[in-house]
Amino acid sequence: MSKRRISITDTTLRDGDHAMAHQFTVDHIRRIARGLDEAGVPVIEVSHGDGLSGSSIQYGFSLEPEERYIEAAAEAIERGRLAILLLPGIGTREDLKRAAELGAKIARIATHCTEADISEQHIKAAKDLGLDVHTFLMMAHMVEPEKLAEQAKLMESYGADCIYVVDSAGAMITSQARERVRALREALADSVEVGFHAHNNLCLSVANSVAAIEEGATRIDGSTCGLGAGAGNTPTEALVAVLDKMEIKTGVDLFKLMDVAEEVVLPIMKHIPRIDRASLTIGYAGVYSTFLFHAFRAAEKFKVDPRDILVELGRRKAVGGQEDMIIDVAIELAQRRSQEVAAVPPGGCASN
Repeated sequence: MSKRRISITDTTLRDGDHAMAHQFTVDHIRRIARGLDEAGVPVIEVSHGDGLSGSSIQYGFSLEPEERYIEAAAEAIERGRLAILLLPGIGTREDLKRAAELGAKIARIATHCTEADISEQHIKAAKDLGLDVHTFLMMAHMVEPEKLAEQAKLMESYGADCIYVVDSAGAMITSQARERVRALREALADSVEVGFHAHNNLCLSVANSVAAIEEGATRIDGSTCGLGAGAGNTPTEALVAVLDKMEIKTGVDLFKLMDVAEEVVLPIMKHIPRIDRASLTIGYAGVYSTFLFHAFRAAEKFKVDPRDILVELGRRKAVGGQEDMIIDVAIELAQRRSQEVAAVPPGGCASN
């Protein structure tokens, strides 16, 4: 284990975009990307939280044009490589082409864990552009390891260089993370890397990342200060510290990374991700981490408990892209509560 080298991808400037309500400035992008690069982080991801062209009424508008973010990051990064995220159905091949022109070197193509087949065109388009392709199987807790491996094999056949097990809900316990990474590692060719992307809703992101490494993952995602959706992502600085103690090489300067987190990222954070009752419910119910703020807003508008919204979304197996369902659930819960109140006679109790 001590001789292995793990490649860290920092997602502060992409997954952290959710926690920033999409209000990064170009100066934020430039300063954070430069700091991460100087700390030796090999891959730095930059785009809207929901990927290229995610800036919209559905997912939230970015403060500034996406092209300016990518361009600023590309100018700041001298040692590492710039990555972007694309979700088929949101981003397009033209978006990929423009990102590559601006300096992106890695395309991260993300689909729901049962929908790998929709990634074929985008993977092949990215490869044609000369980009490395890392693919995401999101909400990976929702399918058994064998089914996840079948989806990964599809992505492999399309040309993916690395395939990630993505715990979008922060819902996996450590044994589940192990099983899924092991299933992919056993199913894929040795030339295809396995990655792991965690959220911290159950306070297991670092532990699950270490377990993923022990099962053969060689690319691990983190975010400085844990900045990200839900209770946040794996804190990159904590992950690097743990790997250093385990004598697993990352090439990242821990103290420089700490300084970026403390002096550059923390002062601009609009929201400090933490394991509060709502984000814990996300992990418990297995709901997409980006639903958190949407659920809070709907709960406030319709005067219901956000936890009830999240549990119901989990029961319905809602996935990314179904944000409009949050409003529907909130309305239904409010109507149900009104009916229950109306059924109680004045000064009495409802009959059993």
